[in-house]
Amino acid sequence: MNEAVPVSRVTDHGTAKLMPDVDRERAWLLTVDGAPQSYVDLDEPAHLEFEYTRRLGHVLDTVAEPGRALDVLHLGGGALTLPRYLAATRPGCRQDVVEADRGLLELVAEHLPLPDGSDVTAHAADARAWLESAPADSADVLVADVFGGSRVPAHLTSVGYARQAARVLRPDGVYVANLADTAPFGFLRGQLATFATLFEELAIIAEPGVLRGRRFGNVVLVAAHRPVDTAELARRTAADAFPARVEHGRSLRDFTGGARPVREEDAVPSPVPPSGAFGIG
Repeated sequence: MNEAVPVSRVTDHGTAKLMPDVDRERAWLLTVDGAPQSYVDLDEPAHLEFEYTRRLGHVLDTVAEPGRALDVLHLGGGALTLPRYLAATRPGCRQDVVEADRGLLELVAEHLPLPDGSDVTAHAADARAWLESAPADSADVLVADVFGGSRVPAHLTSVGYARQAARVLRPDGVYVANLADTAPFGFLRGQLATFATLFEELAIIAEPGVLRGRRFGNVVLVAAHRPVDTAELARRTAADAFPARVEHGRSLRDFTGGARPVREEDAVPSPVPPSGAFGIG
């Protein structure tokens, strides 16, 4: 009897643990220093367990017609949940994954191998440095889900970073990022002002309680030069187990208010989450 057992390893940037899900035969939770990072079901790669990941998945589902293969750049790797999702839902996608923790990539490759035929290339590198060296107009989608511990690193929050993201994306490309904040939303508003300098269309997706400032939580940012299908995103996110709200247009501009774009010299990480915000029991 081959019973799955937890795996723990000290990697380049912390202690990573892979813990089997007792309710799903080949599903695993990845944590780094106790903070949940990824959830993967090897038998059902299209299953997205975390709510914020499901919202990222909704964006990926709506950026192009169903089944169309895309060129996708992922900043932040974890257990490669979204690359697996795209390989399953959009076969033929060419995907690059940039993850600073080489040891984490090795752990995931050893214990959670990608399915045969997945065109996913992993790069052990700093996200900003790799982005700056990437070819222009080379990606249809750029997914940013980078956290140093539980905070978005400062060098991935500035106008200079946003400019590099816009450069790498094709004219009809879409940028989507996982952020985290709470009232008074100084960090989130700064990110909206920053990306508004480079992209014509912006939207955010989050639980109503987060947007009302009642608690700290994830916010998905979407940026593009073309209209975002906010109606379809709203329909999908409203049907989730934990419904979310989509804000765009005038209401999002009102939310941003007088926030200023983040200059390189003013960039700071996202706020420190309150104790237990992203932890597990």
